[in-house]
Amino acid sequence: MQAKNIAIVGSGLAGSLLAIYLRKYNHQVTVFDRRPDIREVKFSGRSINLAMSIRGWNALDKVGIGEEIRKLAIPMNKRAMHVNNQPEYYQYYGKEGEAIYSISRGVLNRKMISLAEESGAVFRFNEKVWDVNLPEAKIYTGETEKGEWKEYAYDMIFGCDGAFSRVRHKMQRRSRFDYSQDFLDAGYKELGIPANDDGTHKLDKNSLHIWPRGKFMLIALPNLDGSFTCTLFMPHEGENSFESLTNDKEVEEFWKQNFPDTMDLMPTLLRDFENNPTSALVTMKCYPWSYWDKVALVGDSAHAIVPFYGQGINAGFEDISVLDDIIGAYKGENWQEIFEKYQETRKPSTDAIAELSYRNFVEMSSKTADANFLLRKKIEKHFSEKHPNKWIPLYTRVTFTHRPYAEALEIGDQQAAIMDEIMQIENIENVWDSEEVEKQIIAGLNAYQVV
Repeated sequence: MQAKNIAIVGSGLAGSLLAIYLRKYNHQVTVFDRRPDIREVKFSGRSINLAMSIRGWNALDKVGIGEEIRKLAIPMNKRAMHVNNQPEYYQYYGKEGEAIYSISRGVLNRKMISLAEESGAVFRFNEKVWDVNLPEAKIYTGETEKGEWKEYAYDMIFGCDGAFSRVRHKMQRRSRFDYSQDFLDAGYKELGIPANDDGTHKLDKNSLHIWPRGKFMLIALPNLDGSFTCTLFMPHEGENSFESLTNDKEVEEFWKQNFPDTMDLMPTLLRDFENNPTSALVTMKCYPWSYWDKVALVGDSAHAIVPFYGQGINAGFEDISVLDDIIGAYKGENWQEIFEKYQETRKPSTDAIAELSYRNFVEMSSKTADANFLLRKKIEKHFSEKHPNKWIPLYTRVTFTHRPYAEALEIGDQQAAIMDEIMQIENIENVWDSEEVEKQIIAGLNAYQVV
């Protein structure tokens, strides 16, 4: 395989992991980022903890850094549901031993950059890319858009610079480039629950905690230092919105009414609410993801999604693992065909996880506390445990398998249609585990030929 001189734009998680993968082929790799080195600055207060699952771990293990990253992670094997005037209860994610893993985005990003540097990648921080010459694989950096620019020439460029990618922006100006962005009506704000004085967690540390409240919700994911990173998801405008909370008194009253059990857990609530920004949530899709054999997009720059399935980082890392498989199959030759195969393979699945992530916002914020929804999940779980080869729940397909997201969406829709019929059975709450219900589910599976 001929060694290439490669530029990566963006030193985030996808850019750092891609650098490690490319270095194993002895390519010369330079990573550009407009921001300072995250290892030398305080975190921004606009993060949502990552929920690493099997797809992400596979990509890390494949390049030999999985065990190192596991030291930064806390397993979460269940949701802990906090509904007002009800005791806390749990919803387990999968079978015994199956869990997703909470990791601080900032902590992981710092580690990944260091690992990429150890592999031989060079990082150029505080260098903003203003323009890209796609046919010649040249990038132009400078302090300001109208100031003096530096020109760098490479054999190829990877855009890993996020949902508002500068590399993709240049590609968008070419003919027949499809692009869409869809902002959710809801935004998010990072908050926090500190550790106890002895460093232990104030809540169960092996749970993803959710306070579902219909059109808004609070979640909390554990950190290694005993704290929790909390995120409030809420509409930007209207009743019960960020717009409606303009001062400490309004925030405090809102909290007492909606999240009373957290008041004693969040001593810095008012300060966090005032100081941390309210951020937007966007789904971004585009195609193609590459330009000849010169430029390709990876991760959020190709397919930004909302965070409600916890698959953003997993999808981005899976991009890199799939790309690596294709590089291996082509023996690192004919990069135009490599890029075309990569985008054709990944595009259907990233569109699917975008749809699933949007749907999961509705599920997490309003359905998880609904009696019919809980019964529906109970029936699915009972049937899948009895017939594991006939029914793999949608969440399991997405989170605990390597099967394509597009397949999970298709089969999940078929299973949902079957369950819609099951839930119409008279007296279903009393006969949910009967043979008749079991037979009807099997008949539905046969009709859809679900495998």
